[in-house]
Amino acid sequence: MIEISKLHKRLGNKDVLTDINFTVEPGRIFGLVGENGAGKTTLIKCVTGVYRPEQGAVLIDGKNVYDNPAVKERIGYVADQNRYFPSYRIKELLSFYALAYPRFSSERFWELNKIFKLPATARVKELSKGMQMRLTLMLSLSIRPDILVLDEPTSGLDPLAKREVINLLLQEVESRDVTVLISSHHLGDLERICDTIGIMSQGQMKSIHSLEEMKLQIRKLQAVFPQGTPADLASWPEVLAVEKMGRVHYIITKQYCADLLAKLNQAQPLVLEEVPLSLEDMFIYAAKEGYRQ
Repeated sequence: MIEISKLHKRLGNKDVLTDINFTVEPGRIFGLVGENGAGKTTLIKCVTGVYRPEQGAVLIDGKNVYDNPAVKERIGYVADQNRYFPSYRIKELLSFYALAYPRFSSERFWELNKIFKLPATARVKELSKGMQMRLTLMLSLSIRPDILVLDEPTSGLDPLAKREVINLLLQEVESRDVTVLISSHHLGDLERICDTIGIMSQGQMKSIHSLEEMKLQIRKLQAVFPQGTPADLASWPEVLAVEKMGRVHYIITKQYCADLLAKLNQAQPLVLEEVPLSLEDMFIYAAKEGYRQ
């Protein structure tokens, strides 16, 4: 289990993370979303023990991660930018990993390579970005991790390889109860696999909620009120945001319920209907308006 409490991180003279608190239970997949610069990669580097936090704690099964080799042996880490020894061949990297990780399995690596088909004699510098991402993922899975931390793992992958990666993650969770923390801008990927989503903005965790609950609660309604807009509509507790285009009001809900519909119908709307809201728009509204369950 991953436990993060009161985490604070500074880089230079800038507060990059402020008061981050959440847990990821064993066998669960936690997705991180947010704009560029929100602090996702810094948070991931704290979770993997690359950075030491100024305040707070990052614990794996109750033990601090930073400067703790025994804990780090259990963590598979796929970074957004992979910096291996550029002149190493893939076979040489396997030997390096076998020295660093007691549970590393070459057999597992070659089994995975039947899917990804990397040339065994190629040097790292000869691989494309997408191929390097595949290599990193295979190496991380081959250490048989208890915790898997991934920063944009599908970046640079073609659609077929992306599907294989997602399927592999789901298999790892199902077969070995692996705990996964994943950051991605590809919201469709997160929608397929995540149990819980954390939305970050400006170094803070704005909200944490289950994806299914978010879909149920955040809806987009369009309404036309011929007798005037209900008073203080934007400040209603069930409303996340209101946008107006001509006579049409677009109401983004944070608590879609019968009481909200009843209050809207009291204003005798000429039109009141739900319109599709994409997952991407849902996250944008939630991050911008500070949605919380």
